[in-house]
Amino acid sequence: MTPRGIDAALWARLRDEARARASDSEPAHDFFHVERVVTNAITIARAEDASEPIVATAALLHELFTLPKSHPDSSKAGDVCAEHARELLVREGAPEALVAPVCAAIRDHAFSKGVVPEALESRVLQDADRLDALGAIGLARMWATCADMKRPFYAPDDPFCESRTPDDKSWGLDHVFKKLLVVPERLHLPTSRTLAKERVSFIHAFLAQLRSEISG
Repeated sequence: MTPRGIDAALWARLRDEARARASDSEPAHDFFHVERVVTNAITIARAEDASEPIVATAALLHELFTLPKSHPDSSKAGDVCAEHARELLVREGAPEALVAPVCAAIRDHAFSKGVVPEALESRVLQDADRLDALGAIGLARMWATCADMKRPFYAPDDPFCESRTPDDKSWGLDHVFKKLLVVPERLHLPTSRTLAKERVSFIHAFLAQLRSEISG
């Protein structure tokens, strides 16, 4: 989805750079993820009357710099990414009216940082990124990360965390209960919550099917 209100040549240059920097990224944070977040962000921005150029550009550049989820400084990746975005935007001649809010949105977007931003555009980016953690694609990203970290799919004695606290550093499926199913209550905007409903329903359907397949 192409955003409205931004210079087409500038957008093309930024997109080329974002794609190049994501070329070695693991599947959960690759350029396909970036493109999905851009689409989510534009959809939400149009419904919520947010600035489409700010939202789309922030979404496009929000993975310029990443750290593995297991890295002790992973919660600081957004700060570094925002600086990378600022350098790129200035180099490419983006107007300051675009640079500052884009960098602010990127700085605060990460789930792990736990920041609730004031700016509407920053909230749109948070929601757009979090939506990509839900539904079929969210589960695919979860399993990709699980495999990358060499974690077992589920705890055989209690796969669905019915009598224990979810521990997604040890078991892949625990991530559903620790983070994915709490995403909807952390979304900021009505449009985002509406988009999340079908995706959450899919996760529940997946859990029901999984239970039927692994139950003794």
